[in-house]
Amino acid sequence: MIAKLKGLLDETGVDWAVIDVSGVGYLVHCSARTLSQLGEKGEACTVYTDLQVSENDMRLLGFADGAERDWFRLLTQVQGVGSKVALAILSALSTAEVQQACSNGDAATVARAQGVGPKLASRIVNELKDKAGALPGGGGMAGGSGVAMPAGGASADAVSALENLGFKPAVAARAVAAAQSELGEGAAEGDLIRVALKRAAG
Repeated sequence: MIAKLKGLLDETGVDWAVIDVSGVGYLVHCSARTLSQLGEKGEACTVYTDLQVSENDMRLLGFADGAERDWFRLLTQVQGVGSKVALAILSALSTAEVQQACSNGDAATVARAQGVGPKLASRIVNELKDKAGALPGGGGMAGGSGVAMPAGGASADAVSALENLGFKPAVAARAVAAAQSELGEGAAEGDLIRVALKRAAG
């Protein structure tokens, strides 16, 4: 699976961008927030990606950081939320706002996104309320645990790595937050995982 693209911004549209990676142009569908962060045409950029394959379509989605990609994946697990609706939500709300809305059961905030009615918004917050605290949301608090969630791609990927190793989401998030506090904001994913593993296993 294509996890990340690093290249030059070749072209943009309303909800997509073309990233030129060594002469190959990748069409990625993005939220408005991600598009606004890619820079100007011809500039270097990086997008975290998710590949969606259906019976008659193959689509590459692009995100400004790992946290936005994690929230996209979580949102699309909810019945009735496809990639278009998930991107609309992430265009209208930051990951921190989505996390807070889900943690607080605030369907009205989620319903601000284009194409999201009250019924779907309620389903989203109800289904994701218990999961909201396990993902970074740009400085929010883990739901009910009082742990400051780390933001950004490296920390989001580190949390995911610990979960894949069998640690519970809250434990993984707490360990990565502690590791980031020890190593600093610019810590690499590998270093975060190494220190977080010691914290989680301790």
